[in-house]
Amino acid sequence: MKTKAGRWIAVLAAAGALAACSDGQVVEQPDPVVRVATVELAPLAQTRTYTGTIVPRIEVAEAFRVDGKLAARLVDVGDRVSEGQVLARLDTADLELQLRQRQAEMAAARANLATAEADLARARQLFERGHVTEATRDARRLAFEEARSRLEQAERAVALAANRMDYAVLRASADGAVSAVMAEAGQVVAAGQTVVNLARLDEKEIEVALPEGRLADLEGARAQVELWANGARFAAQLRQVAPEADPASRTYRVRFSIPQADETVRLGMTATLSLTKGAPDPVARIPMTALLDDGRGPVVFVVDPASSTLERRPVVVEAYRSEEAIVSAGLKEGEEIVTLGVQKLEDGAQVRVARTRTASTR
Repeated sequence: MKTKAGRWIAVLAAAGALAACSDGQVVEQPDPVVRVATVELAPLAQTRTYTGTIVPRIEVAEAFRVDGKLAARLVDVGDRVSEGQVLARLDTADLELQLRQRQAEMAAARANLATAEADLARARQLFERGHVTEATRDARRLAFEEARSRLEQAERAVALAANRMDYAVLRASADGAVSAVMAEAGQVVAAGQTVVNLARLDEKEIEVALPEGRLADLEGARAQVELWANGARFAAQLRQVAPEADPASRTYRVRFSIPQADETVRLGMTATLSLTKGAPDPVARIPMTALLDDGRGPVVFVVDPASSTLERRPVVVEAYRSEEAIVSAGLKEGEEIVTLGVQKLEDGAQVRVARTRTASTR
């Protein structure tokens, strides 16, 4: 009996509620609760850094073109030199003797040519008078040609000896700085043996050692060099990658040129090379569940913090990832976007906010 009475009471209560609704009273539905995330903008680019050393692009091993005893070395490590400046000299005693010998041989050849020329002239006159045979005249002509060739040979020998005298003076091939010396005064050096290393200062580079697993960082990366000494920064350009790895360290020697290097960039300085890949413009990473695309392009719902209303906002998606989208335009720093249930929302709707994580590149 009690059970039946309880049921009747419930039915009467429901009937009373329906009667109240029929009297014009409306039951208000609460505002929907949405989860939001705060937008944070940051560059999508990734940067890796490597330590390197400032080196010259071109380093010349200055050497004599003749052998001899080094009489004087006029520069030392660190000296700045200009093109054509004398770096060292050889003892020229033997070279002077050779030059004089060649000059004497040239004088003898010239005298011999004069004699052969006179004999040829006489032979021609006698042949015309019929006093000598044609064979005699031809012999004098051949002797003259031989004497002239010997004079030409002697002249070339004198020129070579004079050049060797000039080669005894070692001059700088370009403007630069002396980075190393390999010989001292009194030492006998062979032709081509390095006496001074000259580093040219017109082009400077940074050399770094890259592990074989990081060679992919070079593709499409923007490079920048920062000096440890003063923090100065310069743009850099990839110029050279070693064809094979160092057998001990298993790293590749990589060189980047520094076109705008000034006097503050000194050879041997330590510097940091930064390789940046990706777009430098700030973007936002948002959950895929925050995007809605009903055929008119991707949109998100932005929550107005003052009124707690929704704004349907078109956005530009740069890329899609497995669980997130990279938005490059349409969002501002600090805005709150709905992250769940966006397919059930409408523009201008009133909502209650339940905050979660941020939407950023981090």
